[in-house]
Amino acid sequence: MAMNSSAERFFSGHGHLPVMPEVGKRLLMSLDDDKVTLTQVADLIAKDSTLSAKVLRLANSARYSPSHTIATLQDAAMALGLETLRNLAMAASLSGSFPQVQGLDRQRFWRHSVRTAGYARLLCKLLQGDADTAYLAGLMLRTGQLLMAMRDPSQIAEVESHATEPGSRFSLEMSRFACTHADVTAALAEHWHFPINLVEAFKDANAPLEIRPFSLLAAVLHLAEVLADAADQQLDPVKALQVAVPELVEHLHLDLEFLRLRLDGAGDPGSDVDLMLH
Repeated sequence: MAMNSSAERFFSGHGHLPVMPEVGKRLLMSLDDDKVTLTQVADLIAKDSTLSAKVLRLANSARYSPSHTIATLQDAAMALGLETLRNLAMAASLSGSFPQVQGLDRQRFWRHSVRTAGYARLLCKLLQGDADTAYLAGLMLRTGQLLMAMRDPSQIAEVESHATEPGSRFSLEMSRFACTHADVTAALAEHWHFPINLVEAFKDANAPLEIRPFSLLAAVLHLAEVLADAADQQLDPVKALQVAVPELVEHLHLDLEFLRLRLDGAGDPGSDVDLMLH
């Protein structure tokens, strides 16, 4: 699998690369384990006290409307269920793996990433894909941009200042760096020994319609970033998809009005990101 050579330059000259926490790695491995239980996931999270505290804060937020105060990870497991508990833990674990960098607003960045994850999950459910894998992939999609900002904060800040149209970040980065955040994320995911299907999906997310064979996960990632951009800019999500990626919408036979209903019902996936970062 050939990586974009321009993406590789963001891996040289770092004192050290971000490290995937051990608990995060094991949560990732649990995606492929059909026999994993709620108790096992809760016990895994409990091994990291900082992560446990973040998950409990998130579980008690208004978004999850707990009927009583959730005091333990076992309570959180019962109230949230396996999928939501693991997703919250992955989000908290991953965001804690990366430092604050110049050129990107930390809170805005992770709100966008959590939104991308939530929208990727929602889209995959509509399209009969793997929703759990889509959530993790959406969460990771822009992390390569953090490595780009470590190397060239002023250029990344300039990209962000111009990325006012949903979906435009890909082309703005490509014109400046000859690669995108998705390419750098693919290289990072390979470095972290992520499953090959995830690495490929990141690499293919730039222009999913140009890839053969077609990758549903790559397409979902691209659509989810457009939706997260629209939420960032407070734009109509359906119109954003119609303007940015009409051919992709058509290729997937997406029912946009049904999608709108699902988006309205889901609320804002990034509403609690401040609880995740502190």
